[in-house]
Amino acid sequence: MSWSISWSWQAEQRISSIAAVEGGVVISNGLRLVLIESNGEIRWSVKTPFKVHSISYQNGVLAVLAAHGFYVMSTTDGSMLHEGRSTYGGFNDVVPRPGGGWILSGKEGQLHLFSHEGIGIKRFTTGKVRRLVGWLDREHILWQSDDGKLWCGRLGNNYSKRCLEDRIWSWVSRIDYGRILLQTSSGEVWEGVPHPYGWDYIEKLQSDSLEPMEGIRCGDGWWILGIEGLLYHLSGSNDDGANVLGQNMNLGDLLQKVTADSMVTATRDGLVRMWKAPHLADSERESRFKAAADAALARNWDERKSIFDRARQAEDEGRLSLAVELYQTLGRLEDVKRLLHRQKEGGE
Repeated sequence: MSWSISWSWQAEQRISSIAAVEGGVVISNGLRLVLIESNGEIRWSVKTPFKVHSISYQNGVLAVLAAHGFYVMSTTDGSMLHEGRSTYGGFNDVVPRPGGGWILSGKEGQLHLFSHEGIGIKRFTTGKVRRLVGWLDREHILWQSDDGKLWCGRLGNNYSKRCLEDRIWSWVSRIDYGRILLQTSSGEVWEGVPHPYGWDYIEKLQSDSLEPMEGIRCGDGWWILGIEGLLYHLSGSNDDGANVLGQNMNLGDLLQKVTADSMVTATRDGLVRMWKAPHLADSERESRFKAAADAALARNWDERKSIFDRARQAEDEGRLSLAVELYQTLGRLEDVKRLLHRQKEGGE
């Protein structure tokens, strides 16, 4: 194990949320959002009207939850891309949807489906959600309910939901490459591979009484940030001697995977640390390439948004052939198929 700190940064105010973005990290501190590159340089810093309490990232766009509202922002310069949406009671969690778009959990017990640009699509009644665990595929999403049980919802034309099992979990991680970590009320940590009707695999990893604040899966396996501010590495065996990072440091209670060989920890008081693992760099270069591709897409976001607006305007005006060409340049195959079907039925 050769993880080490590559850089650290002290925020001026208390940190409320962090998220991994294009090889770096975006940080909400006070009424300010700051995006820091992988090398520790600041890309931009912008003021926000409310304190941000949750952030998610996908394809050049940040999904931001603040007060009762949901906003989307450009990672290129931190500019607002949509005026925002709000709901009674506000939202408590947000994750990206495979293929584009966002899913948000409302504090009143509903899931809200939004487009990539922040436009509302559908709303589903679920009961109160403690945490969105993540997607099994484009239609099936897992969440942990307020009482600790795991649920799977099918967010298609025919909405349905079912409880995976009666077992109650005190803590559940986000899903990563199909796997999740879970903790029982007695403190045991388990790893599972869920499907919409149960488990493909579930096994106990640790019997120690860890108190996880967050868990991520990097190139060398799972890391858990404990309540006492230490990082524990789970080997995947029933070995109780977990490797530990952060002795005598207090890493805080915020943890984010950046790439397969890098992760970020942060204290609420404002100290951010970027961790790197040189021993994983050669074998995990694919994640670096993905981060670079995300950054390139972010730089082209304004151009892509302009093309999308032109395509939508052409469609509204009935110029379907032009709209098809513009949607094709964006790779929006579903829109292309939809308009070609319209042309067959009625022409332009």
